Amino acid sequence: MIRILHTADWHIGQLFHEYDRTYEHQQFFDWLLNTLSEEQIDVLLVSGDVFDSSNPSAASIKMFYTFLNQSVKQNPHLQIIVTAGNHDSASRLESPKPLLESSNIHIVGIVEKDGDGIVDYDKICIPLKGKEGNTEAWCIAAPFLRMGDYPSIPDCANPYADGVSAFYKDACEYAILKRESRQAIIAMGHLHTQQAEVGDMDKMERLIMGGVECISAAAFSENIRYVALGHIHKAQRIGGKEHIRYSGSPLPMSFSETNYKHQVIVFDMADDAIGNLKIIEIPVSVPLMRVPFVHSSLTEVLTSLSQLKAFEGDPHTAPYLEARVLLEGPEPGLRHKIETTLTGKNFRLAKIDVRYKSTATNPDKIAHIDPEQLNRLKPIEVLHKVYQAKYDNPIPSALQKLFQQVEQEVNELEAKL
Repeated sequence: MIRILHTADWHIGQLFHEYDRTYEHQQFFDWLLNTLSEEQIDVLLVSGDVFDSSNPSAASIKMFYTFLNQSVKQNPHLQIIVTAGNHDSASRLESPKPLLESSNIHIVGIVEKDGDGIVDYDKICIPLKGKEGNTEAWCIAAPFLRMGDYPSIPDCANPYADGVSAFYKDACEYAILKRESRQAIIAMGHLHTQQAEVGDMDKMERLIMGGVECISAAAFSENIRYVALGHIHKAQRIGGKEHIRYSGSPLPMSFSETNYKHQVIVFDMADDAIGNLKIIEIPVSVPLMRVPFVHSSLTEVLTSLSQLKAFEGDPHTAPYLEARVLLEGPEPGLRHKIETTLTGKNFRLAKIDVRYKSTATNPDKIAHIDPEQLNRLKPIEVLHKVYQAKYDNPIPSALQKLFQQVEQEVNELEAKL
């Protein structure tokens, strides 16, 4: 039997609304180190997006490799498999691979092919060993698949989805040939599945072709006992299957996750069957706060902020704060007013979420103009329409005069060129 822990989407080096998250990541790694020991984990799976950037800082790289080093020192039997996500540089992540494999750490970033362009599935099929050194399962360690990584399927309706499905089908067939009786097959993936529930940050990820990048749960063979997914930051099952899961990110990625419980997934694998699957909640080291809970007038917001009790704990754990304001029109000096109210309270103002009464009550009010109509409009007419749509009020005469002055200066400059 082997015990496996599944996690993903660490995004080391990420800034939360320009605030550094080194402390939060270190707290997570300290917690994960203890969890690996307490749960007697044999295999740690990290399903992509180790770093937030393809060119991470030296501090981020040091944090990652320090964690790997501490993990195998503290747990000599531990096997670690890391795959690259879309935020990672596949080649950069793989560069220390020869050195790390001596410590039973496997990093897969690149999908290698032979001279005929056939995927070398042997490089991504990794045996998972128990404490006695016996192979208990095989892991298809698939990184984020870019164009050219997956097979090209001629005359298909969806080259990406069909190609990725073919990739997992071929990989599973290869793993079946490698395994012996009662050895399970596990797959890793960093991708977007159909019907996955996405969060605010997930919506910002680059889509490949407007939605056709979604992979069906049917792409994973019934011979695969567990699918460890990354890319979507909200932990969830896919297709109603207990064994196809996103672990979610360990740190909150947006204020929409204020009351969300982040987690890792732990399960046992023995005799080609999964058992004792459980969720372990990750402690929150820096809380998120929304004040007030619903968008309110500036007066109400400033009153709510003024009533906050000053935070007196460790500055590293000072809450991130989102002020939620409902306005009727432009509000000069909005940030200054909020920051002044928060003086001495030791909260970290991360975001001011502004909504306007016109769009809040009439979200569908904005009319769409076709390109030909837009080309016929004068700049001042465009300004009038945008201002009216956003604030549900005519543009002030003072602002209109300033705009006309700028327009005249631009026209005079163009005439001289």
